[in-house]
Amino acid sequence: MLPHELVASARVPGHDAELHCYRHDRDYTIRIGRVELMSTRVHGSEELLAELAFARLGARPAPRVLVGGLGMGFTLARALALADAQATATVVELVPAIVDWNRDLFGHCAGHPLRDPRTRLVVDDVGAVVRAAQAAYDVILMDVDNGPEGLSRPRNERLYGDSGLAHLRRALRENGVLAVWSSADHYAFDRRVRRSGFEVEQHHVRARRTKGPRRTIWVAQRKGSAG
Repeated sequence: MLPHELVASARVPGHDAELHCYRHDRDYTIRIGRVELMSTRVHGSEELLAELAFARLGARPAPRVLVGGLGMGFTLARALALADAQATATVVELVPAIVDWNRDLFGHCAGHPLRDPRTRLVVDDVGAVVRAAQAAYDVILMDVDNGPEGLSRPRNERLYGDSGLAHLRRALRENGVLAVWSSADHYAFDRRVRRSGFEVEQHHVRARRTKGPRRTIWVAQRKGSAG
C-alpha cells in the first residue's frame, strides 16, 4: 500500500491550528490533526454547492460570484463551468499556503481554476470582504471550514451568526443566492438563516454525489431590493 506522504504544512492565521497537506499516489488531502478537511478524491458535494446555487439563481448573464474558501478549487471550478464568459468569480482564501498548494501541488485536479481569466483571487478573511460589499454579488458560495461549526478556526463561526448573515444578505443583489456547505446538519444555523430575510431550501447530498458521508447545503435566495 502506498504511504501518505506529508508534503507541506501551514498555520491558520489567527489560530494555533496547523494544516497538513498529504500526497497519496496521485491524490492529495488536507488535514487538521487527524481530521481530513478536504481531498482531491472526494469533491462531489463541493461541486453541488455551486450547482444548487446556480439552479436557484436561474439564467442571469455575466453573474458576479463570490466563493468563500478556495480549498482544493472544486467549488470555484464548478462555478466557472456554470457561468458564462462574461462572469467574474472572486475567490477569497484566508490561508496563503492554500493558494500556493493550489498553484504548485494539486491545482490540476480541479482544472487549475485560478488560471481562468474570470477568476479574481483575494487573500483575506471572507468576512471582511463580505462586510465591505453592498449589492455586489449574484451568487455567494460559502465553503469555509466545516460549515457553521468552525473547526480549523473558531472565529469562522461568526460568518454564520445573525450579524454575519445580515452582511451576506446585504452583499447580494436582488434575487441573489447564498449557498452554504456544511459537513453536517446544524439546527441553530438552520433557524437563523430562515429568519434572516431569505427564502431557504435545505439539501442533503453525498460527499461523492451518489455515495459517502451525508453533507448539508443551504440555498437561500434574497427577495426584495438590495440595500
